[in-house]
Amino acid sequence: MIHTATRQIVAWLIACAAMVAAFAPVSAQDLPVEARYGDGNIAVELFADGVPTAGEKWMLALKFTPSAREWHGYWSNPGDAGQGMMLRLDLPAGWEMGEALYPVPETLLISGLMNHIYEGEYAVLVPISVPANAQIGGIPDIAGHVEYLACTDRICVPQDAVLVAGQGGDFARWQAETAPLLDARGTFEIVGKTVRIAIPLPGAVNLPAPHVFIGNERLVDYAAVQTFMREGDMLVAEIPLDEYGTGEAEALSGILAFGDGAGVRFEAGGGNVPRLSTMIAGPIGADTPPLWTLILGALVGGLILNIMPCVFPILSLKALSLARAGESEAKARSEGIAYTAGVVLACVGLGALMLALRAAGEQVGWAFQLQSPAVVIVLLVLATMITVNFAGLFELPSLSFTQAGKPGGAFATGLLAAFAATPCTGPFMAAALGAALLLPTVQALLLFAMLGLGLALPFLLIGFVPALRNRLPKPGAWMQTFRKAMAIPMGLTALALIWLTVQLGGRGFAMFALVMLFGIVLALAVVGRLQAAGKMAWPAFGLIAAPFVIFGAFALPYSYAAPSAQPSESIHEPIAFSREALAKARASGQPVFLWFTADWCVTCKVNESIAIERESVRDAFKDAGVITMVGDWTVRDEEITMFLTDQGAAGVPLYLWYEAGAEAEQLPQVLTPDLLADLLAEKADR
Repeated sequence: MIHTATRQIVAWLIACAAMVAAFAPVSAQDLPVEARYGDGNIAVELFADGVPTAGEKWMLALKFTPSAREWHGYWSNPGDAGQGMMLRLDLPAGWEMGEALYPVPETLLISGLMNHIYEGEYAVLVPISVPANAQIGGIPDIAGHVEYLACTDRICVPQDAVLVAGQGGDFARWQAETAPLLDARGTFEIVGKTVRIAIPLPGAVNLPAPHVFIGNERLVDYAAVQTFMREGDMLVAEIPLDEYGTGEAEALSGILAFGDGAGVRFEAGGGNVPRLSTMIAGPIGADTPPLWTLILGALVGGLILNIMPCVFPILSLKALSLARAGESEAKARSEGIAYTAGVVLACVGLGALMLALRAAGEQVGWAFQLQSPAVVIVLLVLATMITVNFAGLFELPSLSFTQAGKPGGAFATGLLAAFAATPCTGPFMAAALGAALLLPTVQALLLFAMLGLGLALPFLLIGFVPALRNRLPKPGAWMQTFRKAMAIPMGLTALALIWLTVQLGGRGFAMFALVMLFGIVLALAVVGRLQAAGKMAWPAFGLIAAPFVIFGAFALPYSYAAPSAQPSESIHEPIAFSREALAKARASGQPVFLWFTADWCVTCKVNESIAIERESVRDAFKDAGVITMVGDWTVRDEEITMFLTDQGAAGVPLYLWYEAGAEAEQLPQVLTPDLLADLLAEKADR
């Protein structure tokens, strides 16, 4: 979102410019009476609710009446722009003015700025505390002065009025329109970059479109999508904090709007907020697919992961192992179950860790593990070991890819396959994983489990369906040749991880990683020779590899150099993503193409090579005046993670098209070569 202070400055500059343009030619004394007394864009009148009674509350009301439908006023906390009412009353000695009571406001979002407004006629009630010893002989003379802001979607005009209380007014209706205060007090807590509010609300109250208007200024991001969980008579709202706000509050107050013009006021103090399991509204919105659709998307998405170069060799060789002569039905099933258990456990474990980190306030998304240099080093070592294993340099019986062994080996293989396959979100996975970040924990973990089941499904079917195993090629010497051929894609995966190591930690970091890796490969080569001679091999591995591993443990942290934030190399020369840069680009009136990528995302790089990084696309964008912007998520970036979450995405790739003056349009995660050109042509024809 736009920096809060910047938004307020912009709003005030607009208001001041409007005021200068409207009033500069004349002095205040020259203004017509109706302008000075509030009968201009929005007129205001002060009414008294009958004769006051000593020792009791007495009610005044300010009735605001716009001169036309286009004008609107503001709630006490106007939001990102605007100005709340400032009221002064001349009261008898000892009489006290209470906090103004407002109707339920409405939201107005303009160019990313959220305003809390009132359209049409509305009334603000002002309670007055009358002393018990007050001498009352009728309605006292009450005068005052009010300053407020009258705005349209294009212009704001400061107004003020001199007030004199008069009789009349529809107090019964105005009090009914005012949001009543809940009897029970709520609680709130600030967790990471989110404020969580527990509001005691009867379960019978219908909430078609809930929204919380926070009275505390500069605490929350007003334009952010709010999440609501509900169980019984308790409602929990989660609202992102204002990135540039105070981030602190001793107490909270506000209005909970139900979505049909009704609502209640609430007050909350610091305390524990329960974690509820039923979400009724959130960033994924009303268009969220049903749970069964998300489950199917996760299952199909996991299935597609099997064709990734870091998974396909493992899967194919394990599948061929089941076709070995003499393989029993029982052993085939047990290996299939063990492999599936390993895959599902890895996916659920990664998902649970991600959800736990997010609950603790960390801004992480799917494939967060590849944003950690330490994890990438571990993956590099594993990919290299698998590569040289495929090449026949050594054997690891407990984790054999070409022989049917014990279920423990299949389980470990499943763990490895899942860990290697999960960096990118692919087709069908986007909606499911985006929803998993927002759904209750049990449902979210179910989606991660279905992702794992989809990844393991081919091997599981081969283990349980003899007809599929019978279709596999018969075992023979060719399997060793095939195994060595599979070392090529795994080797390419290792090379890609070396390149990623450079991107994450710099050349020095990658060089020390290669030194350590050389020692490990050397130790494995010695192991292979000893195995071929029928001798004890693995103690030698420890003796040779240990010095290199110790060297890496000390050298790698000291050589790590955090990468500088800069846009990825592209023929489009895109702007680096930030919320401020995006708001500025959208305000230019030109279309904007924004894409999010990462160096470790295979899908991202394929899309870029076939659909984005093309001279024809660059020329078409240039002719149409398209502003290009890229968010590089190779290294953890909290602003990008929060933005992805707002878009209902758990990871990359994500492609957004902003037509001038319109909201984001999400493009498919798999881009065809002509998709962007066709999109431009379609927009031009409209």
